[in-house]
This record gives sequence, C-alpha cells and structure tokens, in this order.
Amino acid sequence: MKKYFAISILFLSFIVNLSAQTARGVKIGYIDMDYILENVPDYTEAKNQLEQKAQKWKQDIEAKKVEIAKLKDELKTEKALLTRELIEEREEEIKFQETELLDFQQKRFGPNGDLMTQKAVLVKPIQDQVFTAAQDIAEAKKYDFIFDKSSDLTMLFAAKRYDISDQVVRIITRAEKREQKSKKELKEQEKKEYLEDVEDENPALAARKKALEEKKAARDKMIEDRKLAMEAKKKEQDDKRKAAAEAREAKKTGTIPVNNKPENDKTPSKDDDKSNEETASPPKEPGSEAKTSEVSDAQKTRDEKAAARAKILEDRKKAIEDKRKKILEDREAAKKAKEDKAKEPKSE
Repeated sequence: MKKYFAISILFLSFIVNLSAQTARGVKIGYIDMDYILENVPDYTEAKNQLEQKAQKWKQDIEAKKVEIAKLKDELKTEKALLTRELIEEREEEIKFQETELLDFQQKRFGPNGDLMTQKAVLVKPIQDQVFTAAQDIAEAKKYDFIFDKSSDLTMLFAAKRYDISDQVVRIITRAEKREQKSKKELKEQEKKEYLEDVEDENPALAARKKALEEKKAARDKMIEDRKLAMEAKKKEQDDKRKAAAEAREAKKTGTIPVNNKPENDKTPSKDDDKSNEETASPPKEPGSEAKTSEVSDAQKTRDEKAAARAKILEDRKKAIEDKRKKILEDREAAKKAKEDKAKEPKSE
C-alpha cells in the first residue's frame, strides 16, 4: 500500500511540475538500467566471475545431496543388521547433514546470502556512475525529468527518441578509455565524442551521414569492380600476346607449345574438329602427332589469311584497271565523235 501511495505522490508532483513548466515546454527522458549494465564492460566481466562462483556453489550443493542420499540408502540396506542405538546414531548424522546443507543454501543463495550481497556490491559503483552521467546529461541538454524504465515505476509507453541509455553508456565507457590513451588519442576521442553528441541532438544529420557512407561504399565497390574487369581484360590480352609469341618461336625452332591459342578462342572450325579427332585417338608416339597437327593447323591458317588478303588486293587492282580502261574508252569515243563532226560538209 505504501508503494502505491508513493507512486501516486510521485505522479501528482510530476503533474504539478508539468503544469508549471508548460509555458516553456517540458523535456523528458528515460534510461534502461538493465540495458546499461549489460553494455558496461566492467560490470559484464564481474558478473561473469560471480556466475562462475554461483555455479561452483551449485555443484557443491548437488554433491552434498548425493552424499546424503547415499547415507540414506546405506541405512536402509543395513537397518536390519544394526542395533537401535546405531540406527538412531545414523539417523542423527543424516539429519545433521541435511541441516548443514540447508544452512549452506541459505548462506549462498538466500535473500541475504553471498550471491545477493555480491550482486549489490557489484551494481552499486555502476549505479553511481549512471546517476552521475544522467545528471550531467540532464544539465547539459536541459532535461526536466529522467526516469528509469527498469524500476518499479510502470511506463505504459516510452518512445525510443527519449531513451538516453546509449548516451549514459558512452559517458561511462569514455571515462574508462581516457585513462588508457595518450594526448593525441584523447584529442581524437574528444572529436569523435563531439560528433556522436551532435548526432544525438540531430537524428536527421545521423541519417544523412549514414546515407552518404552507403553511397561512398557503393561507389568504392563500383570502382573496385571496374578495376578487376580491367585487370582481367589486360590478363587476357597478355595471354594472347604470349601465345602468339610462343607460336612464332615454335615456328622458328620447329616445336610448338601444347596450347598455342588463347583460352577464350571458342570459334569452331573443320581444322579444330580434325585436330580434336586426332587428339582423341591413341597416338603412336606421345606428343609427336599432336605437335605436328598443331603446326600444320597454324601454318594452314596463316596461308589462308595470306591468300584472302592477296585475293582482296587482286580484286581491288582489277577494279581500278577496269575503271581506268572505261575512262580511256569514253575519252576516245568523245574524241572520235568530235572529229566526225568536224569532217561533215558545211551547209551553204
């Protein structure tokens, strides 16, 4: 009842202050203590150590329970052979062990046990830092009220934009980082902290910064893709030049490499089919027939190209001669017509 009465008084005072400050506008924020504790490195590390201790205590309790159960089983088995005095002595021993186990459980896991006490000791320094950080934020950013979402005070709704838990975590971790950094690093840290504070005050700026970073990442990826494409094209051209050089060298020396064509040359031809058939059949001498076939194919291709070029040149030459001959014939015919006209008798 006292709890609800206190909450009612708190809300009434809140309403009174709210009505008094309506003219200038009330600024409210809240924190989530559970979230803050989970994100403070010192608390997380100490909590893990405490959990390891609690696990060790649980193991000791289970071992004690097994020992008591064993004593009970032995008494049950040997009860018919024991005297009344021995049975009472055994039962008293079991009862003593059970009482000792209960005391140990209360000592470790009771309301005032070691686990609860060490948790309180562990949380207290962090809570002090949280309260100090919350007060600093409230004074710096003109908050009128800051609530704890994880406390007994029920919050039916809380908008995320009023949550300052991340700011509190940053303030606590900043203090720890400053102790381990040099002056240069401290200046860089202060610059980073200033930008973070600006982003907290202006969410639109943070969204714009994120969009710019995404755009820059996309541009860098596009440049990298172009660079890879150019390198691949350059490698392909180098392979072709290398294959051509090997073919020329092979022609001079009378030998040919295993593959004297670029890998990307996929154009099928009759010569290629013939070469493939010869390669598929078992060679009489390893590599000899394949080399001979490749040499002849390369030579035949060069001969065909040379013949095609010669034919093109011959056709051009013939066309020029025909055109010149036609021009001369036309000139001769015009000259003859002129002479015939001059020989005709003039009319009186």
